[in-house]
Amino acid sequence: MSASPHHQTEFLNGPDQLIPCNVLKTWDPKGAVKLGIGNEGVSAHPPISVPSFLKRSADKYPNVTALAVKRNGVWREITFKNYYEQVRTLAKAFIKLGLKQFHAVCILGFNSPEWFISNLAAIFAGGVSVGVYTTNSPEACAHCARSSKAQIWVVEDQKQLDKILKIRGNLPYLSTIIQYLGTPTVEGVLSWEEVMDLGRQQPDTELEEKLRRIAINQCCTLIFSSGTTGLPKGVMLSHDNLTWTAHANSINIDLVTGNESVISFLPLSHVAAQMADLYICMYLGGTCYFAQPDALKGTLGTTLKEIRPTVLVGVPRVWEKMYEKITEAENKNKGIKKSLITWARSIGLAAHDHNQLQNFRKPLGFPVANALVFKKAKKALGLDRCKVFISAAAPISPDIVQYFHSLNITLTEVYGTSESTGPHTIGLSKTFRAGSCGITPPGFKTRIVNVDKDGNGEIYLGGRNIAMGYLNLKEETNEAIDDEGWLHTGDIGCLDEHGFLYITGRIKEIVITAGGENIAPVPIEDAVKAELPCISNCMLIGDKRKFLSMLLTLKTEMDLDTGEPLDALAPAALEWCRGVGSQAQTVQEVLLLSDDLTTAIHEGIERVNKSAISNAQRIQKWVILPKDFSIPGGELGPTMKMKRHVVLQKHGDVIEKFYA
Repeated sequence: MSASPHHQTEFLNGPDQLIPCNVLKTWDPKGAVKLGIGNEGVSAHPPISVPSFLKRSADKYPNVTALAVKRNGVWREITFKNYYEQVRTLAKAFIKLGLKQFHAVCILGFNSPEWFISNLAAIFAGGVSVGVYTTNSPEACAHCARSSKAQIWVVEDQKQLDKILKIRGNLPYLSTIIQYLGTPTVEGVLSWEEVMDLGRQQPDTELEEKLRRIAINQCCTLIFSSGTTGLPKGVMLSHDNLTWTAHANSINIDLVTGNESVISFLPLSHVAAQMADLYICMYLGGTCYFAQPDALKGTLGTTLKEIRPTVLVGVPRVWEKMYEKITEAENKNKGIKKSLITWARSIGLAAHDHNQLQNFRKPLGFPVANALVFKKAKKALGLDRCKVFISAAAPISPDIVQYFHSLNITLTEVYGTSESTGPHTIGLSKTFRAGSCGITPPGFKTRIVNVDKDGNGEIYLGGRNIAMGYLNLKEETNEAIDDEGWLHTGDIGCLDEHGFLYITGRIKEIVITAGGENIAPVPIEDAVKAELPCISNCMLIGDKRKFLSMLLTLKTEMDLDTGEPLDALAPAALEWCRGVGSQAQTVQEVLLLSDDLTTAIHEGIERVNKSAISNAQRIQKWVILPKDFSIPGGELGPTMKMKRHVVLQKHGDVIEKFYA
């Protein structure tokens, strides 16, 4: 079923050509796929390659700022015209450095103009772009490089360079390393300036020849999964996957051309950030501002107030941190001011009626609440111009969503995967249901199969956004994508009567007890976190066991340099402790477990147990771990998704004590 019948035939009408093909998936790096172009509406939109996509924006918005980055305290701006020119220049350098068609350029660094330019230059040169998580170990970097036959590595600085130097001897295709910030101190490593100079010296002829070989229905980008369920797989995305998905989402969200701005801070090796920051901005002629590398350690708030973006996409942890900061400030208010905020928030919740389907209604008092509270809150956060607020990549607590709604900030969720080129269903401010991941926009297809008595089943996705397959993995490709092009997500969910999608679990995460009961852990874990605001992470245990137990971690402060969780409790955990009569300041003090704390946690879990639909779904035992889950600890992936297999391995001895 692999689409590679034309290896011996040359197709030289690129970059906007389609290679004739009758299959919808492939695992061959040189393969092609048939595009699911519809007869009408957005699904019939003419396909376009990534190089033509950028050229069109450069022609349409030549003097609009495309990229902006703060270096040495000064914002440096790059127009769309200059952006296009720099991509072509670097592509010529890549060709001169020997980049072959379908071989990769791996990019390892924090979000920056150089990251975007390297990514697109690899595609222009006929290669494949591969974003690599900055949190990856050298061994994980080596896996990405070997799988993709990477010939060039573009690294941010000495820290990332050191990882590649450690594995250089194990990378058979590697020919060039480029460091884009600072001056390389290692012989043979090229600086950004040297590579751009090299590109400027080359004629356009070879680049044009490479562009002619590009086809819209072939792979141009690999997204490596974060490895939450094992070794990362390379998801093959075609030109059409990226450009069509950007077009379809821009139309659906009603964004304005030449007038939008985003802040780029989520990992660009993840498809959500590439789609929002790079491709949708490119389509709209929007401006992408790059946050500081320590954005998630505290500086994002400053950048938000400085830039005042019109769109903000964050993972749940970003919204949780924002929530914690606001509530901390809110709790300092007294008297009339506190009463005013409480009243205004009730108006905000009434305005965001969770059962409505159309634009929210404005209850009596809304203009006053808006003037005295909502506008001021948004301005203080840097969100006064923002009209799209999205939580992506992992489930977010309904309580956090509701809190933002009470401040007239319409936070909604999206659902998608690397294999669906990012967003597939999306909640909009004009149409949302709390707890759902929104509805399926025109051109995208969603269906639920093998539905149980409660209406839950596996979620299948379809459309031109569905990936080509997994690089060099025939069995995995055929398991994930059927012959009709439907992506079998492995996620469990349901659609309501209005088409809103709700995620209720994941097939591989389903706990099957010794008694044979199937239990989705996420709803139970979310319920525990809602009842116990001191809890940061929790994981339900019970697969092949006689009863359910749970691992808990507390919200703590974080080492801003390493990302390691500290022993000191975070404000939300401190406040909860005080509320139940404990003076604990650290996790270690909590682990001494005074009667007050034991009772309070037990009571919270019992409140969750009261909602259990069967005795088998009740949590019988629990324990607080001495350290929160984290990326450095290995329990969380780069987008803060829990790696359950890692938690099971690390805390196996604790788990066994539950069942001794």
